[in-house]
Amino acid sequence: MGILDGKRLLITGVLTDASIAFTVAKLAQEEGAQIVLTGFGRLSLVERIAKRLPEPPPVLELDVTSEEHLGSLADRVGEHLGGLDGVVHAIGFAPQSALGGNFLNTSWEDVATALQVSTYSFKSLATAALPLMKEGGAIVGLDFDATKAWPVYDWMGVAKAGLESCSRYLARDLGKHGIRVNLVAAGPIRTMAAKSIPGFVEFEDSWPAKAPLGWDVNDPGPAAKACVALLSDWFPATTGEIVHVDGGVHAIGA
Repeated sequence: MGILDGKRLLITGVLTDASIAFTVAKLAQEEGAQIVLTGFGRLSLVERIAKRLPEPPPVLELDVTSEEHLGSLADRVGEHLGGLDGVVHAIGFAPQSALGGNFLNTSWEDVATALQVSTYSFKSLATAALPLMKEGGAIVGLDFDATKAWPVYDWMGVAKAGLESCSRYLARDLGKHGIRVNLVAAGPIRTMAAKSIPGFVEFEDSWPAKAPLGWDVNDPGPAAKACVALLSDWFPATTGEIVHVDGGVHAIGA
């Protein structure tokens, strides 16, 4: 038996097999979970990547800025799983003008896009899935340490700070439903999303040397394992928490 045996999970953010979300999906299936994936914009790509999982799951279209998509999500997921025990939020986006050292010049329109997709969507996804989580469960989001002003991260850093605050308020309000809400703050992983950040090489070059445990920018496994653990029943009284999986960089002030 795996630690997710019998669990039903909704996993967002699988775009390539290098993504943290893909590794979460793979490990979740290996640990006994049934899953449904979502995608938007490149649905055919997500469907192709889904076939690389141990058991290819259903793929549903979900634009987290669309009230129509969010409003029908519970019914669409319910057709495949009946209910949900866990949700993985691996969604983030900022226009290029909001990244790469352009912080002082980014327009509100582009900042608003970053905040809606990367921050507000955590609440939107949680409330959309809530009707399916009648027996409680866990919601896990992917984070990047927002306690510092990182080079080139700019408004995405602000969005992640909002995500961290949002997770605490969700933990407060969903606790009465038996739902735990936590984040995994991963170190830099060489994903498609990371490659879209101008100057991301600064993270890749410096992080492994700073991390007390070392860090492999090509290995999403440690962060994915933390997500799977939080989705399991092994953290029954943990909510509103940020679990750092970054080789220890957050702790040493380097």
